[in-house]
Amino acid sequence: MERLLPEIMETKRLRLRAPIDADAEITFRVYAQDAQVCRFLVWSPHDSVEVTPSFIAECSEAWKDGARLPYAITLRESNDPIGMIETRRQNTTVDIGYVLARPHWGNGLMPEVIRALAAAALAHARLFRVRAFCGAENTASRRALEKAGFLREGGLERFSVHSNLAPEPRGCFMDARCR
Repeated sequence: MERLLPEIMETKRLRLRAPIDADAEITFRVYAQDAQVCRFLVWSPHDSVEVTPSFIAECSEAWKDGARLPYAITLRESNDPIGMIETRRQNTTVDIGYVLARPHWGNGLMPEVIRALAAAALAHARLFRVRAFCGAENTASRRALEKAGFLREGGLERFSVHSNLAPEPRGCFMDARCR
């Protein structure tokens, strides 16, 4: 699949880039093992550092066909990942999902990342929507989308399994930015 987004994006404070093998240990340490960070994710916290290299390898492999583009989020002055934002192309729509290490919460970093990614996607002639599904109870994530200029388009009951919360599907909101 043709890649419609750049390999590297930069904001005032951050850099988005493809994950590399060297990211595994720090990814585990700063967010992949943190149950609080992973609470609303569709994957469970990594129970050991041995799990994370295969996760990073899957992310790197996804870049080869371009259907999924998981970007490592780093501070501009460092190459160490502090989170990730992934895009999944669905025809003229890009779905996003994201995670950020807890020490960086509340600093406006995730809205900055979401805005930059949405702007890059919506600048492409073949992309018209950037969409995110967010757990109904995940107020911080909903607020990040709102600050990034996304509008709530609807609620979806029993939509997504967040196994870290419960084994059954839970309610979600769908937010989007369109051009």
